[in-house]
Amino acid sequence: MTRRIEHRGPDGEGFHLEGPVALGNRRLSIIDLAGGSQPLCNEDGSVWIAYNGELYNDPELRRELESKGHRYRSHCDTETIVHLYEEEGHESFARLNGMYGLAIWDRPRKQLILARDRMGQKPLYYAPLPCGGLVFGSEPKALLAHPDVSRQIDPESLARYLFYEYIPAPHSIYRAMRKLPRGCALAWHANAIHVWRYWTPAQTTLEIPPFEQAACDFWSLFRQSVARHRRSDVPIGVFLSGGIDSSSVAAALCELEPPDRVDTFSIGFDDPSFDERASALEVAQKLGTRHHERVFSVETLRALLPDVASWLDEPFGDASILPTHLLCRFAREHVKVILGGDGADELLAGYPTFAAARAAAFFRGMPRPAQALVGAAARRLPVDYRNFSFDFKVKQFLKGAAEPPALAHQRWLGSFSGAEIERLLVGGAPVDVEREHLDRASQLVANDSLSLTLELYQDTYLPEDILTKVDRASMARGLEVRAPFLDAELVAWIHSLPSSYKLQGRHSKRILRAAVKGRLPESTLARSKKGFGIPVARWLRGPLKPLLEELLAPERIRRQGLFHSHEITRLIDEHQSGRFDHRKPLWTLLMFQTWYDHWQN
Repeated sequence: MTRRIEHRGPDGEGFHLEGPVALGNRRLSIIDLAGGSQPLCNEDGSVWIAYNGELYNDPELRRELESKGHRYRSHCDTETIVHLYEEEGHESFARLNGMYGLAIWDRPRKQLILARDRMGQKPLYYAPLPCGGLVFGSEPKALLAHPDVSRQIDPESLARYLFYEYIPAPHSIYRAMRKLPRGCALAWHANAIHVWRYWTPAQTTLEIPPFEQAACDFWSLFRQSVARHRRSDVPIGVFLSGGIDSSSVAAALCELEPPDRVDTFSIGFDDPSFDERASALEVAQKLGTRHHERVFSVETLRALLPDVASWLDEPFGDASILPTHLLCRFAREHVKVILGGDGADELLAGYPTFAAARAAAFFRGMPRPAQALVGAAARRLPVDYRNFSFDFKVKQFLKGAAEPPALAHQRWLGSFSGAEIERLLVGGAPVDVEREHLDRASQLVANDSLSLTLELYQDTYLPEDILTKVDRASMARGLEVRAPFLDAELVAWIHSLPSSYKLQGRHSKRILRAAVKGRLPESTLARSKKGFGIPVARWLRGPLKPLLEELLAPERIRRQGLFHSHEITRLIDEHQSGRFDHRKPLWTLLMFQTWYDHWQN
């Protein structure tokens, strides 16, 4: 099982076998290179841990635990978790500021505990066994090494994949397997499993300072977060896209270290609408970093596709995983740890969808005939395959504009609606994915509509798309990516802010823009959200067309027995003729087929 995930920890392998429990660990050495081998135990060997992640408040917790008499044998943050668990048991997880998936064997209580970090930065899968036992691991491929874990597809999760482009926790594509949701823990004792949420976003009532003061406070807290996240015994760098999120991370790090010792990394493509190198270089020059950039071709991306299936052992439809992996591969030539800007959009309303929600509210108030006229006009717009082209944005907006807000956002992000899934799947949709999504949204608690939408993004899109993408793309190359925006203290403070400090009119990430004003080029602050994409629409009509026609060929689809071939043929024909831009559904299907060929055949 551990050797299936050797890429996550190429620096070492360790085991602890005791009675009914076997713990395994692959190590990526970041802190205490000589003394941090795992699994690791407390002083008397009664508590053992296998752990993947980083603990950013380790120094503070270590001082506290040493003052209580705990004796450390290493400088590794993993040992702090063991001692804190001794002191506080299950309550200890809520005190951890970090990213992690962990397993603790508590011998005195004869129970195994699993826990996943509060924002879902690190993955954790588990599968109950027919005998009453439990297997678990960081990726499905580790569990699939066990002979009692079936590869059978869960048809409901296939429908969820088509809807989301990923599969949200607690579900997985495998009927036998589950994901532990973010901020949750699991206890296995006497062949029984209990899952509970140990952390939820607090609805705080802190006294909020005026906006200008809050922007200063934000920068102070953010700098502290970056200072915690830079702790490492190996070289560290920063992903730099030229957008405000990654640029803010680089700016903060350059205030903590000499800029000429800060390595920044960006990649580009020969398609100008997808190439952000110029913006990244402008930021790097203003900050004075050691900047590295590289251009990749479509041939390089295409060559990645077979490998993608090997390290994506669930289907995943976000095309940006390809450039993300190339960026990770490039950065790993120089460093072992990277800081990135993930989480800012979901915490501070950075996506265009948040501004679109206001337009959708206006659209829903229009008479039906007027809505129909707008839809007819949009359909007459010529198809433009550039990144975030005008016609793409308008048509994508209309897919969700008339729906309830929670569903509207998912229609804008996803590939297929519930009705389209019903037509596509043989036998129809086995689960009402849209109703399930609305039910999920209804269980969240927030003070206002924007906060509720942000929580929904933080509960689904952030952990199961954005963070999954970064985790798989980076760990496939033995690179650790850290996200200072997701620091526990910073997240708690951001949750206490009024919505107007995050989004006002069309001004997104308002407090972040105010905080970095003067620290970054004005052009960076003025840039609209671009995303980290590739020219999927155009490539599906060009260099990727043979692969599309091979993997989605009618005879192959009929043999597979999951999809109606005529629906897929219609999507392909309309896209290739230029009548419609079906980049998202076709890519989602293409990536499913790539996964299926690797893991089901």
